[in-house]
Amino acid sequence: MRVKEMRFLLSGQWMDIQKTRVAECPRVANVAREVKEGGKTRGCTVSWKLKLVPVPSTVTVFNVPRTLEQGATKILYKWQHVAPKIDDDLFMRVLIQNINLPNTTKRTISTSYNALFLGGVDRLLQIMNLSFPELGLEKTDCLEMSWLESVMFIAGFPKEVPTTFLLTAKPAFISQFKAKSDFVKTPIPETGMKGIWKRFLQEERPFMVWNPYGGMMGRIPESATPFPHRNGVLFKIQYVNSWTGNGKDAMKKHYKWIRKFYKYMGQYVSKDPREAYVNYRDLDLGMNEKNGDNTSVAKASSWGRRYFKDNFMRLVKVKTEFDPDNFFRHEQSIPLGF
Repeated sequence: MRVKEMRFLLSGQWMDIQKTRVAECPRVANVAREVKEGGKTRGCTVSWKLKLVPVPSTVTVFNVPRTLEQGATKILYKWQHVAPKIDDDLFMRVLIQNINLPNTTKRTISTSYNALFLGGVDRLLQIMNLSFPELGLEKTDCLEMSWLESVMFIAGFPKEVPTTFLLTAKPAFISQFKAKSDFVKTPIPETGMKGIWKRFLQEERPFMVWNPYGGMMGRIPESATPFPHRNGVLFKIQYVNSWTGNGKDAMKKHYKWIRKFYKYMGQYVSKDPREAYVNYRDLDLGMNEKNGDNTSVAKASSWGRRYFKDNFMRLVKVKTEFDPDNFFRHEQSIPLGF
């Protein structure tokens, strides 16, 4: 058998994955699509061979905060139009949270532009000054470093933590939290963002991450992999509400807030289905039967179509053929088709 290369995004970089060609084996070819994307119904992967794509020896990162008092609303509105179309070498997400203004008890909203650029600071500034001057990025905001060091930066680790810490596979932060997700296809108007700020300021520690799409994500057809959130998606939102302590009352309180906030956001996000990101698994969308019985495809569609859209039924077909006993299962695994 010959070798066929597949490409997918891993930790912000394109990787070429070489695997045994499966065109002569249609049954294996079907299931390979599911394994490739990590469709949450796992079998056994015998081996993968990774061929790393070169990245520059120097990359540039920045983290630039802007509060409401600094015009955060208008800047973020412009970001929605710019980020999905900006240079392919620039990934620029936004971290949104409550903060206290310095030396006061007044709370406000902070929007932090957290970015990785595959290149040096001079070319980055040229791109930003042309496409997104509203942010006011300065050379002093930027740090040049290796790509591995940028992984630590984007993950939020302090500068003092060495890159060898990645070998421990430990998270930067540990807390109690509830997360949900959405995909946005039309820019959220300033009036909508003002409604977001109002609701954020009513909660203790809410957090959002707005991840831009576009670029290569938009150039891959929806049907090419199980992951369908492609052309037309401006950005993905991750909602997080965290708290300290293990009490059930605290959990119920913060669950209630994020569910109510998610309902408010429904008017600004994708519809029919309201799409969701499978790696931010949200059990509010529905769950398989707890007794281990097979869940109906109709019931599983309540989360399956949100995660996979039209690819959901193709995954059901693969699941039914290769795991008819439903051995590989969890709360939101792909159901059998019979």
